[in-house]
Amino acid sequence: MDSSSYKLYHVHGFDSRQALDHYFSDKADMVFEEDSLKFPIENLTKTFTEGHIKGDVLIDLTAAPLIHHLLSACEFFRHIIVLKVQDRCILELKRWLDTRTGAFDWGHATKLHLEKENKSDQSQNKEGKVRSIVQHVMKCDVKKENMTDPIVLPPADCIIIGWLLDQISKDQDEYIRYLRKFSGMLKPGGHIILLGLLDVTYIKVGKDKIHSLKYDENFARKAVVEAGFVIDNCVTKKRTNVIDLTDYKAIIFIAAHKEK
Repeated sequence: MDSSSYKLYHVHGFDSRQALDHYFSDKADMVFEEDSLKFPIENLTKTFTEGHIKGDVLIDLTAAPLIHHLLSACEFFRHIIVLKVQDRCILELKRWLDTRTGAFDWGHATKLHLEKENKSDQSQNKEGKVRSIVQHVMKCDVKKENMTDPIVLPPADCIIIGWLLDQISKDQDEYIRYLRKFSGMLKPGGHIILLGLLDVTYIKVGKDKIHSLKYDENFARKAVVEAGFVIDNCVTKKRTNVIDLTDYKAIIFIAAHKEK
């Protein structure tokens, strides 16, 4: 398949449950546990427990209906506002938040998180905490100046951007423009946490190949700095599996604060 025929996540969407099964589940054939579950959980837990990133409002801007990255964050913020570009992701996430029948089971991710905290017997409390602190799940349009128009969100203390920039950016210039736009949602001195895939061109969900922007660690660092941030921590991890669902070479985690 030529890359020009790849689908765009924010335009065409994808099957959100298949995305969870492929990349975040505990199914026997899910080979991404080290990269998509353990790596984010370990780095987020370490980052938040250091105590520098906390406050009233966290804005979550991640691709797919994910919650495992919020298991650490929920202890350090009073409110979490989740923004999604696709209705299917909102429906999937709300199914879990409302504990409806057929909701995706995040128990395996919660267990991994609690093992990092040495609290393996508190899974229901941890998931309940996430459910109670997620105040709003909202549709957003990344092309608009105010992505949640007509609603104006309060300035955030922190924004988590998980894999979204990879999939909505057609080129590196657009990646930086989006990053600057997201920066405008932060308070002065606020923090950004970025998760992305390095040297990737696509991810596959079902029969669809979804465009992903190819870039390396140097570009990611440069983009964060050009968007007005000071990098506090940057960690990369080489891919640990071989499967044709996606072609990324490594995963990156960046924590940074906005210059005042």
